[in-house]
Amino acid sequence: MSIDETDRKILLELQEDAGRSLDEIARAVGSSKTPVWNRIRKMREAGIIGPQVVIPDPEKLGFEACFFVLIRTSEHEAGWQAKFLKALRERPEVMEAHRLAGEIDYILKVRVKNARAYDVFYQALISEVKVYNVTALLSMEEIKNTNALPL
Repeated sequence: MSIDETDRKILLELQEDAGRSLDEIARAVGSSKTPVWNRIRKMREAGIIGPQVVIPDPEKLGFEACFFVLIRTSEHEAGWQAKFLKALRERPEVMEAHRLAGEIDYILKVRVKNARAYDVFYQALISEVKVYNVTALLSMEEIKNTNALPL
């Protein structure tokens, strides 16, 4: 499915706040409710729009520490990778995980209550899978955080 300018406007509005009414979104994009609803439905069916979720404020819920964890490994066989990926997927503290090109093999975004909670996470991870080197970087200040694509 290709998207046009109206679809882009709808997506921008939904990225800002998908909890608004169809009337509000339609008004913002200069359309009426039914055509906007039909476009949203088609974009969902095409997989352009995924699930709608609530994004809670981590700090207000006590998750004050955000670590970026750089992982280097000397293991590259499929069995190790499957075990490692399974361990990451099962850890709710891991908000994001990326496999990288370059000297670092993986980067994780880990959200925990404090440094002690990070150590519990770290100890559990290294007990499950062998890693060559782990560097944890504590985020001192979140400057920008968005899921919105630059449409």
